Amino acid sequence: MRNTHQTLKRAASLYSTSQLRYSASSTLRSQSRLSHAQFRSLSSAAGSQVVNSPAPNKYQKPDSFAGRNSLLQATIAADAPRNDWTKEEIREIYQTPLMELVYSASTLHRRFFDPASVQLCTLMNIKTGGCSEDCSYCAQSSRYKTGVKATKISSVDEVLQAAKIAKENGSTRFCMGAAWRDMRGRKTNLKNIKAMVKGVRELGMEACVTLGMIDQNQAAELRDAGLTAYNHNVDTSREYYPNVITTRTYDERLTTINNVRQAGIHVCSGGILGLGEDDADRVSFLYTVATMESHPESFPINALVPIKGTPLGDASAAKSETGEPESTVTFHDTVRMVATARLVLPGSVIRLAAGRINLTESEQALCFMAGANAIFTGEKMLTTPCSGWDEDKAMFDRWGLRPMLPDELHGSENRQHAGTEVGLEQERADAVRMASSSA
Repeated sequence: MRNTHQTLKRAASLYSTSQLRYSASSTLRSQSRLSHAQFRSLSSAAGSQVVNSPAPNKYQKPDSFAGRNSLLQATIAADAPRNDWTKEEIREIYQTPLMELVYSASTLHRRFFDPASVQLCTLMNIKTGGCSEDCSYCAQSSRYKTGVKATKISSVDEVLQAAKIAKENGSTRFCMGAAWRDMRGRKTNLKNIKAMVKGVRELGMEACVTLGMIDQNQAAELRDAGLTAYNHNVDTSREYYPNVITTRTYDERLTTINNVRQAGIHVCSGGILGLGEDDADRVSFLYTVATMESHPESFPINALVPIKGTPLGDASAAKSETGEPESTVTFHDTVRMVATARLVLPGSVIRLAAGRINLTESEQALCFMAGANAIFTGEKMLTTPCSGWDEDKAMFDRWGLRPMLPDELHGSENRQHAGTEVGLEQERADAVRMASSSA
């Protein structure tokens, strides 16, 4: 125990030193940044064999270390997020030896965020069970016998009380999830949810909801209520998706994401590891998100927590020596996804979501080093366990981390949308506000 304590103190000290370097080097960062055109020129000249060669059938080590390293260096030096990634480029980054990958991601992370700052988010299930979808991982589907009982939507007062508790414990983002397919014919529920959103915002917190598919009018209503973000995960690759869900298409998910974006609401969209996908699917999943017109402001990474009664849970239990479902997601899978996501989504907040409770403290620390900068904390994540506030506060103290403040995200969002239609719209809105305030 003494050796472990000394190791933790030493690691915390080193991490604190890295924060000082982050602060001291802030004036030097802009000197190394590249435009998108410069990025393409550099990566093509130094690593054309990597960038332009067709992908092999199976993932293997790249033949040219120098080429791969040049691609990484160009990625680290890029001035703003790219939206023109190829699968081959993402594959080469994903296949980088893990220590080099983490180091590269950590370097870029410090360009866009304070590495000691981690956002605390709390998720509440405001309507449990009874969903008509057939998502093979979800205990809330009415198609499976998981012991989850369907409930009516929570009252506004109940939700706001939970949000107050979350705020008192340091959470700055409060997320509300409802188990249903879409919002059609749910006018009363939408009215109550808008009241919840307004109440959460009045507490000074970010408000996020996940309500299944929504149309443009519903998105506009939520925006007008003050909604910060809407969660709608793509879950996995387009190719593997039909093996997981058949009641909603991949394009329907992308349509909802587009409706949210067009309404001016921040997008929260990520996926789940451990659905049976392979590395090619993980690269393809990242490709879907990294080539969106504007990257999601929030990218949650879930590690499947298999639940008995669901198809994936029962399949896991059948293979387990204990007869109980067991996660097949390794720590190396998680940190590789975190690091690769950080490199291709440099301006997005990367959230460790479901399954974090299965990571040791030191494993979580390496994920933070690799670019994760948000966690879900509190009592529960929908139907799966979650690390508690006190436990996370103690971990933060040991590793020199601190809760992210709401205004810390503003600068990263400006870089996130630089040069995009969303960014130009934000610039126009800022100009109007400045003109109004000076009039």
